[in-house]
Amino acid sequence: MTGHDSKMGLLTTLSFAFQSIGIVYGDIGTSPLYVYASTFTDGIKNKDDILGVLSLIIYTIVLIPMLKYVFIVLWANDNGNGGAFALYSLICRHIKMSLIPNQQPEDKELSNYKLETPSSQMKRAQKIKHKLEGSYYARIILLLVTIMGTSMVIGDGILTPTISVLSAVSGISTSLGQDVVVGITIAILIVLFAGQRFGTDKVGFTFAPIIFIWFLFIGGIGLYNLFKYDIGVLRAFNPKYIVDYFKRNGKDGWISLGGVFLCITGSEAMFADLGHFNVRSIQLSFSFITFPAILTAYIGQAAYLQKFPQNVANTFYDSIPGPIYWPTFVVAVGAAIIASQAMISGAFSIISQALSLGCFPTIKVVHTSHKHQGQVYIPEVNYMFMIACIVVCAAFKTTEKISHAYGIAVVGDMFITTSLVSLIMLVIWKKSIWQVALFYFVFGFTELFYFSAQLTKFTGGGYLPLVSAFFLTLVMGIWHYVYKEKYLFELKNKVSTEYLREIASNPNISRVPGIGFLYTDLVQGIPPIFQHFIDSVPSIHSVIVFVSIKAIPVSIVALEERFLFRQVDPKEYRMFRCVVRHGYNDILEDPVEFELQLIQHLKGFIQEQSLIHEVDQVATNEQVPSESEMEDNVKEGNGTRSNGSSNRIIQSQGLSRPSSDSIQSLGLSATKLSLSSPPIIGAEEEVKFIEKEMEKSVVHLLTEAEVVAHPNSSFLNKIVVNYAYSFLRKNFRQREQLMAIPRKKLLKVGMTYEI
Repeated sequence: MTGHDSKMGLLTTLSFAFQSIGIVYGDIGTSPLYVYASTFTDGIKNKDDILGVLSLIIYTIVLIPMLKYVFIVLWANDNGNGGAFALYSLICRHIKMSLIPNQQPEDKELSNYKLETPSSQMKRAQKIKHKLEGSYYARIILLLVTIMGTSMVIGDGILTPTISVLSAVSGISTSLGQDVVVGITIAILIVLFAGQRFGTDKVGFTFAPIIFIWFLFIGGIGLYNLFKYDIGVLRAFNPKYIVDYFKRNGKDGWISLGGVFLCITGSEAMFADLGHFNVRSIQLSFSFITFPAILTAYIGQAAYLQKFPQNVANTFYDSIPGPIYWPTFVVAVGAAIIASQAMISGAFSIISQALSLGCFPTIKVVHTSHKHQGQVYIPEVNYMFMIACIVVCAAFKTTEKISHAYGIAVVGDMFITTSLVSLIMLVIWKKSIWQVALFYFVFGFTELFYFSAQLTKFTGGGYLPLVSAFFLTLVMGIWHYVYKEKYLFELKNKVSTEYLREIASNPNISRVPGIGFLYTDLVQGIPPIFQHFIDSVPSIHSVIVFVSIKAIPVSIVALEERFLFRQVDPKEYRMFRCVVRHGYNDILEDPVEFELQLIQHLKGFIQEQSLIHEVDQVATNEQVPSESEMEDNVKEGNGTRSNGSSNRIIQSQGLSRPSSDSIQSLGLSATKLSLSSPPIIGAEEEVKFIEKEMEKSVVHLLTEAEVVAHPNSSFLNKIVVNYAYSFLRKNFRQREQLMAIPRKKLLKVGMTYEI
């Protein structure tokens, strides 16, 4: 069970199940508005074709949303979070597939990391793991596939609002005309995106009753039509009608799959939106509300078409009983507006994950709920979506044309999810070959079959989601490439320990009052920009903390495990290393709060270090490691470390003393030291010095590394680094804007990196 599920009671799960109705199922729930019209674009030529299409719809819904997503894929989550990047981070935690090191001690020493060593009995999983880890191309392919899957979901988020709202409003097209319908649709879309800033929590409780009523309407209308027109359509549960349909229609039947597939668009939202809810809530709401309602709706429409096959172009509205037509129309418009919410919320979640893993330009992520992690809103993305939706609606104007573009991105993302989950089943879950093969070939073949049918609509608008996915993949790929190269440059050119000893003994370098936080991506070693700063301005603060904000491939890092400290030699120079570990759903604190937390943990580290140092002297005469000792014993990038106390990393727990368990972990029994012993005098003096310097000033030194291509690099590398990356960096938020550091406390240190 996921971290979400294990911590939530029944009432919370039921509350989430209710909210999920309004957030997750709007897309798949409004598909009955246009599926039959999109499938029978040239009319119904044979009544038996209705049974064939209905049978296809029934088994497509059972196979993909129900079996694949609800019962299998939802469990392949990353501590309660879904989406392509959640799968990627889960894989990278168990297999060394990340292009940036993520198997270091700073990563693994987390309760949420949960790495397991494969058992000796599962040699196959271990063998595959080693082959993947040894292939650089496999790492690149895994990242690109993940980025492509993410890009396709984002592309789907542009088309979903447009087709859903336009199809609902088209119920009045006969009386007002298509241009008026398009205008009303655009107005509704603007209102929808303007309301996103209120957050999933509030939006979910607002939308859920409307979608619930919508499901009652379509389910009730479906039952009414079934018993009134032709209960015999229930024969479609026999898959024989699918075989007969393809025999009868051949190529035309295959092409019509593009319309049939629309009945499951929105299925991937169940996984992408998982971080907003939990597995059990999604399973409950889909199995007991969504699934029976939409299935009954399709069956009822099929029964109506058996009687009136000529009305297939507007099946949904024509099949509504007269007295409830207008109430249904109003609810349909409301449900269509909400349908957009599923992919918008999912897009926010996965972009937030991509940002934390270094795969997206710097943007502002607003956490909209203090009670529930994972509920986010991204202003820039929201308004980009709104503009794109308006353009698509104005350009295509009809649901038939938009349906040509709709589906390619969805089925592409579904196949990528199938591939990634198959890898997880094979290497992490250690399932048998036949189980993995059954999962991959059954679902993969079905999705590729639908994908082939969707490609027939490429020239009619199908190119749109592919072009948008390609553009987004290019942006994320370029950003991650330069992000990785910048990290490796700093790693290769980090400041030597000898240089630090030299500046410590250099009388020309003055110490100024206060505490300086120098930010760097390195978690071990001092960045080259520090030497550049000292050479340019021969002065340094009385206390220096090298702060590394390190993204960990988990969703959340507990506060007590977030700050990881080391002493930097020489000790009397009062330089410290602080690795601030955060998951992709963690909230970056307010700068003032961040300062207080960091310094509080720094003071706690000083006391713990002194305490452990005294204990080690009594027991083994060993010392707590300094930064230089750590660098001698820990290899950057592979996470290997030798045994013994000389490789210990101190994880601050505030000002509390180490517990008996932590002392035992140092190789000592708890009885060797009384936890109520008086404070160590040296530590108390250091703590008072830190407090005094904090009162004087705290300065944030941000490294502004201008990245340029090396003169000897390839022409392509120069284009990517000097133009593409530079454009993205200048037109998105800067780091100080993201962290909201007050200008009076900010000092930028610039340097040029050639990569």
